Amino acid sequence: MSEVSMIGRNLRRIRTDRDLSQEGLADAAGVSVDVISKLEQGRRHTARMTTLAKLAAALDVEVSALVGKRERLGTDRDGGSVLALRDALLSPSLLPGLDRDDTDDPTPPEQLERSVTRAHCLYRMGDFGELLAMLPGLIGEARITHAALGAPAAQSLAQTYEVTSALLTQIGRTDLGMVAAERAVTTAHGGDDPLLWAWMHAAYSWVLLHQDRYEEAERLVVDTAERIEPSYRDGDERRTAVWGNLLLTAVAPAVAQDRDPTEYLRLAGAGAERVGKRVIMYRSWFDGSAVAMQGAYGYSTLKQPGRALEAAKRIRPPSAHTPGDLEGISWGAHLMDVAQAHLDAGHHRTAARTLLDAHKVSPVWFRHQRVARAVTTELREHERRLTPETRTLVKALALGD
Repeated sequence: MSEVSMIGRNLRRIRTDRDLSQEGLADAAGVSVDVISKLEQGRRHTARMTTLAKLAAALDVEVSALVGKRERLGTDRDGGSVLALRDALLSPSLLPGLDRDDTDDPTPPEQLERSVTRAHCLYRMGDFGELLAMLPGLIGEARITHAALGAPAAQSLAQTYEVTSALLTQIGRTDLGMVAAERAVTTAHGGDDPLLWAWMHAAYSWVLLHQDRYEEAERLVVDTAERIEPSYRDGDERRTAVWGNLLLTAVAPAVAQDRDPTEYLRLAGAGAERVGKRVIMYRSWFDGSAVAMQGAYGYSTLKQPGRALEAAKRIRPPSAHTPGDLEGISWGAHLMDVAQAHLDAGHHRTAARTLLDAHKVSPVWFRHQRVARAVTTELREHERRLTPETRTLVKALALGD
């Protein structure tokens, strides 16, 4: 079943369950009856994220219930199991008052740090199957080491929870992703690094975003950024980097509410200029390319292709001789935003080719991306006879004929 018919089918089913007419849903959501009618009849093949969010809110469901988002790992699991990861994350031994069953010796901190770095690398490169297989054991190791060493091991455990949350959210398990994000924040709070604690709020906000809780997602990172805002005199690059990335995290929930993100981008851009170089912190980074990437995302989401493509020009692409400013799924996500902008600008063939480049980054990651599915669906609607590029995308996303 295609993405389009899936949305229409789910919309009709949930609306009927709520005993709402199309007119009643339109009034409740602030969306035109024509949009609802065309979606349900399959005559409209795309809907803006803001439109889907309004419909979902009026129906008291998450957007994922409309678009049918689900785990799409297929055979790309490398022996891993979502259930095994769930069981490791929600181990009953963590309940207060019970004896712990993880009595093994702690892993040497340097070895544990290497494993956590490996997990984050797998995530960034979209190797979700190998990461899924790795995480249950890594969670156990990090917990044991944290129990033995306390605050010095807090970063390793917090960042293990962080990457667990990111993976689970990517594959549509936001319930478990929220548990992992909350534990990342809690663990970091018990450590000795206030910037780590602040940084973990970005992970929590990202899950809120995927639960369509846009106002909460935005407010959380903005409030946290205000608490650690650097002064122009202290010269603390890491503080500026964490502060700037928190503001960039606010861009997505802002545009999901149909609001212009320019002020967040301006402030973060000023921070990047002040630092003047790429700052690496907590297995992430901050510089002008991070600002440009979020600018391209924000403006493409708002259907402002000119501004999105202008922001994209500030990102150096990879070449045969240089890696470029972005790598892995960060580069893939940026390419999806560029494809969306080209589509909105009427550059359909360029949009398809750009989306194919995003697919090459990680096919398993690509299958989970709503933007990829939406762009491909619209390309398919536009073309009387599918181009080879669009045909390849339809097959890659299992959208059917």
